Amino acid sequence: MYKDLLPIGSVVNVKGAERNLMICGRVVARDGADDVYDYVACLYPEGLIDVSELYFFNHNAVVECLHKGYEAQEELDFREHVLGSLKEVEVVDGQIVPKE
Repeated sequence: MYKDLLPIGSVVNVKGAERNLMICGRVVARDGADDVYDYVACLYPEGLIDVSELYFFNHNAVVECLHKGYEAQEELDFREHVLGSLKEVEVVDGQIVPKE
């Protein structure tokens, strides 16, 4: 389910966004919320300046990938063995865990 997510550092155009965003996290939840998102991103080119400027969205909201992030062997292994093994997840006690 999460195996095909874009790598960290990818710059994307997202439906409804006025600016391009840079992916800085994957399979994430907002603090205090129960929804799990495919990505969290910050404004591009500024980067993360203030946590109030984080954007949460799912892969289907990506209109275009303008730049794909760095893909060293560690990234490929992580996508294959960690993200690729996740089926569905949920938030339990503030932590993202696999659904049972």
